[in-house]
Amino acid sequence: MTAKPLHSGLKAALEFGPLIGFVLAYLIYRNDEFLIAGTEYTGFVVVIAGFIPVFVIAIGALWYLTGKVARIQLATAVMVALLGGLSVWLNDPRVFKMKPTAIYLMLALILGIGLLRGQSWLKYIMEDTIPLKPKGWMILTKRVTVLFFLSAGANELVWRTQSEGFWVFFETLVMPVVIFVFFILQAGLYVEYGTLGASKKKR
Repeated sequence: MTAKPLHSGLKAALEFGPLIGFVLAYLIYRNDEFLIAGTEYTGFVVVIAGFIPVFVIAIGALWYLTGKVARIQLATAVMVALLGGLSVWLNDPRVFKMKPTAIYLMLALILGIGLLRGQSWLKYIMEDTIPLKPKGWMILTKRVTVLFFLSAGANELVWRTQSEGFWVFFETLVMPVVIFVFFILQAGLYVEYGTLGASKKKR
């Protein structure tokens, strides 16, 4: 399917809007209790229940409007629906807190399997945004695999030892910054193994 152009503002709203809405809703309803169909739910569980369809619809809209969606976004949508739905069904927000761990571990294992086969499966996800030579992709994939394993461990440590509010702050604000900074710090790798300059010379 051919990718269609999409206004950057709308694209950002679809990608980050649900997460921002989740944080705002949590801040508003975190101390509330809701009685639904005879069962009492915390504000956090109710916010999770509202976040699931909003997130899935946003990913679906992004797919419909652009003609494509990143594999990691699809995987995240599936995890949100499964573990979020399980959290609401069991009325236990701890299951939802395990979602980042499951996603990080899944990605680390997938990349690790690719490395064992002598392949960089990260390339298939990010080759449109980072032009690298094969050796560069292998190095970056190894580093990202370690990052995901460490991120899974960090999530487990935080949700099991810290408050619910701290976990929400950690996963929605701290971890995105950590991952962003990680890729910025790979600038030397991009310069050494980048193919952008080489492609320009060929022209």
